[in-house]
Amino acid sequence: MPNLTDYPWLVFGLALVMLWLCAQLGALLRRRQEAHGQRAPETFTIVLTASLTLLGLIIGFTFSMAVSRYDMRKNYEVEEANAIGTQYLRAGLLSPGDAAMMRTLLRSYLDQRILLYHSPDEHSREQIRQRTTQLQRQLWSTAQRAAITQPSALTALAAAGLNDVLNSQRYTQAAWWNRIPAAAWLLMWLIALLCNVMVGYAASGATARSLLLLLLPLLVSTAFLLIAEMDSPRGGVIRVRAQNLVSLSEQIAPSAAEPSPP
Repeated sequence: MPNLTDYPWLVFGLALVMLWLCAQLGALLRRRQEAHGQRAPETFTIVLTASLTLLGLIIGFTFSMAVSRYDMRKNYEVEEANAIGTQYLRAGLLSPGDAAMMRTLLRSYLDQRILLYHSPDEHSREQIRQRTTQLQRQLWSTAQRAAITQPSALTALAAAGLNDVLNSQRYTQAAWWNRIPAAAWLLMWLIALLCNVMVGYAASGATARSLLLLLLPLLVSTAFLLIAEMDSPRGGVIRVRAQNLVSLSEQIAPSAAEPSPP
């Protein structure tokens, strides 16, 4: 099921329109009340100030959540590149045949991990995940065969390194699944909508018919855009790039003199 926050500019557009309409609704309620000779309660200004303060705190807290998740995805991309690079070196502890096979599989595995960051749609990503799972089984079979035929501390070290590679992939996937809860988004939207209704209600006369009522919806919509950009691993412009994985792929690219596995 598609996630609305994977389309940050759609979030921005919807927020801008809905918040502006709420401000206009508040202004309309104020005009109708004044037409009947009624006035706003004396405590309205206090409630409006407190509500705007709460909205600012909620937006700041949610933005902090999005930034922490973005940093987590970046850190796990670095850790995964380090784990694969370390295992590529530890493969040299195995017999020549197993070492060549494992390094060839690691290069293919690394290519799949890079493709996952750049894949355009869910169908291609599912194919990449299936290929990644297959390569993980082949890598583990190679390490298991080496550990059984030549049990030693060196083969155990190579097997431990491969375990780090597999774990890092799972940590990365978990970080990509770790999004801002829908309840947090719902609460933020609800408070923002009510605040704009109150801001529109507080406006009077020419102010209610001017572009000033567009200011708060524009600011809040921009905040929503930034939060969605940081929170979504796929949508928008702010994404985690596989720069460390790409750099590692260039470093371990097979040379012409390197023998192929049997």
